[in-house]
Amino acid sequence: MKNIFFMLRCPLFNGIRQADLEKLLNCIPNRRKIYKKGNYILMAGDKNSGMGILLSGRAIITKDDFWGHRSILSEIETTDLFAEAFSCAGENILPVSVVATEASEVLFLDYKQTVSFCSSACSFHAALIRNMLQIVARKNITLVEKMEHITKRTTRNKLLSYLSEQARVRGNNVFQIPFDRQELADYLAVDRSAMSSELSKMKEEGLLNFNKNKFELLAGKKMGTSKTRAGF
Repeated sequence: MKNIFFMLRCPLFNGIRQADLEKLLNCIPNRRKIYKKGNYILMAGDKNSGMGILLSGRAIITKDDFWGHRSILSEIETTDLFAEAFSCAGENILPVSVVATEASEVLFLDYKQTVSFCSSACSFHAALIRNMLQIVARKNITLVEKMEHITKRTTRNKLLSYLSEQARVRGNNVFQIPFDRQELADYLAVDRSAMSSELSKMKEEGLLNFNKNKFELLAGKKMGTSKTRAGF
């Protein structure tokens, strides 16, 4: 199957050999689809048709309110699993949407078949179930981290919380974030104009540098003393 080596990098298939993965894909109902940038991979209100793995591209999970205001719940990068929580919870109707922000390819898997031991008693099913539990647990941790950001009282504190966390995760004060300005505003639940103004103020104060989605956090800088570094 095309992309079999790439699929081995997916956390869902950790500890599973290539030969077993090929057997698994013959054992579990699956289908692949390609989406253009801006296409809905899944749409809120649609029937839940299983979980997906992003084989290539990038996507975001969004939720719109009655008036059409969008909130970004999380991003989806290549090899990431999505919609598994709704399948696990038995949700028949999707409460969120998944939108491709780049041209993307998705592998859809039947959730029940994935986490159930098949009639052939394939040994790799135990690894799948273990991996699924770890993925769900990590996503719960990520949700807690996001709540920490968006519950801050001001736009500045939300930004500082999020950017500090990104620096910590990457182990570097220079890093790229996965969002453009509008996406970042939607993720942090703030007004884009107010957020852009706050970023400019923090740059003037010597707290950070930025160029598009690349940031550098600065420590101990006084206003007017920050220097352009790291390609900024």
